[in-house]
Amino acid sequence: MTIALSLVAAGLVALVVGGDVLVRGAVALAEKAGVSALVIGVVIVGLGTSMPELVTSIEAALAGAPAIAWGNIAGSNIANSLLILGAAALVAPIAIVSRNRWRDPLVALGASVIVLALAASGAGSAPLGLALLACLASYIAYCYREERLARPASVHNAPYDRAQALELTDAHLHDLRNGWAKPILLTLVGLGVLIAGGRMLVLGAIDLARMAGLTETLIGLTIVAIGTSLPELVTSVIAARKGETEVAFGNVVGSNIYNLLGIGGATMLFAPGPIPADLLPVDLGLVATSAAIILGFTLLRGVSRISALALLAGYAAYLAYLVSNA
Repeated sequence: MTIALSLVAAGLVALVVGGDVLVRGAVALAEKAGVSALVIGVVIVGLGTSMPELVTSIEAALAGAPAIAWGNIAGSNIANSLLILGAAALVAPIAIVSRNRWRDPLVALGASVIVLALAASGAGSAPLGLALLACLASYIAYCYREERLARPASVHNAPYDRAQALELTDAHLHDLRNGWAKPILLTLVGLGVLIAGGRMLVLGAIDLARMAGLTETLIGLTIVAIGTSLPELVTSVIAARKGETEVAFGNVVGSNIYNLLGIGGATMLFAPGPIPADLLPVDLGLVATSAAIILGFTLLRGVSRISALALLAGYAAYLAYLVSNA
């Protein structure tokens, strides 16, 4: 048991550190190469900040533990929508004022419904995984095209907000522009630490589930999901503290989209098969419900502190439910 817990703890630390180092190195490399800020924000930062969840889910799928992989995806989205958004709005009430405020929450809700439908139908194959990845690629292309049309700066999209959140949490990011060696080294080291961390976390989680008599799905929904969501918690709370509340909101929504379409698609591609049935109806149902709640906040044009407390209470109730049914 001690070894399993140590592997989980070490894996989580490695994922957080490796993901941070990888994104810094990749952004610095892109800037050195003259890649546009749009591509950096939409692709490099967006995908890079989802690497802890991606590496963990793929490692779990390849290790023959798809329940951990899909539990991580569902659990990360629930943590994003209830825990992280609630914590950010508790720090500073979130105002949602951009013109296209509906689009990204609608995409997140649509992705939630698609994954819920796939789970309910028992469908799961490599072509379906590619289809999910194609949906993400189309979304990214649309966001990129929107920014290329030189819309007003006040028009947000979720990948852009994720890039802004990174900028707010890393004041020294652009200091890496000088020279090629350091960005390359950071990128390679970050990737290596991420892969090692994902492997340790999955191996430890599998052993922990077996020894504690818990399901792999439960481990994925709780320990793995919360651990891989820690970077999102930090960036969203810091963004909120600095008054960039809409950036914090977009960071959460963007993470949810990347998790469902990107990580879900990659998991299904590497480990074709149906989504674990024990995620139905509660867990994936809560993923879709929380996505609908977030869409509702756009109607209210913000998230108040009272709403934040309700979100946090909802997450606490969900964890209590999981523990009581373990």
